Amino acid sequence: MTRPVLFAYSLAVTTALAGMLVGRTTSPNSSAFDQITVHRINVVEPNGTVRMIISDGAEFPGLIVHNKEKTYPRPYAGMLFYNNEGTENGGLVFAGHKDSKGEVVDSGGSLSFDKYGAPGQIVQVAGVDDIHDRFAGLLVNGISEGRVQHRVWAGRDAAGMASVALMDLQGRKRIIMQVSKDGAASLAFLDEQGKVVKQITP
Repeated sequence: MTRPVLFAYSLAVTTALAGMLVGRTTSPNSSAFDQITVHRINVVEPNGTVRMIISDGAEFPGLIVHNKEKTYPRPYAGMLFYNNEGTENGGLVFAGHKDSKGEVVDSGGSLSFDKYGAPGQIVQVAGVDDIHDRFAGLLVNGISEGRVQHRVWAGRDAAGMASVALMDLQGRKRIIMQVSKDGAASLAFLDEQGKVVKQITP
């Protein structure tokens, strides 16, 4: 081969190999970003059923049931989860700001999951610290006669009391294990009216 022909041949082979390597590492449908700024992201199935929404407060969705949205104002930003039928079944939300009086409102965050076919959360991890509430903990709920009832609480309240409470199907506290902020510990058993029938202390 002459030098010009050899050069052209080498260039063609190199270009072809480079094209093959690039084709293996990328695809026409892939994109890479170092940073993306958006107000809302909707994740949907091929048929359009919503499965997850990540949103700021301004674009935060209302209540979506079977892919249909109803007005339901919520002062949050965050991420909402939806089941296979496009119905909300949980989310991770957070907020917090000072109102016109300078008081902290809507401050905190919550991760929750809902029961299928019934309104209400069956499990929630939440932390709230504002003018209205100060608590943090894990709440497990049950559904009795179509109503959400608290069954298990483990956390602390505004007074610094750490407690574990077990409730019956009607949401009535029956066992409370707690430790106050000064270290006093107790275990109490309650009847259906909420009266302590037995208490154990150190």
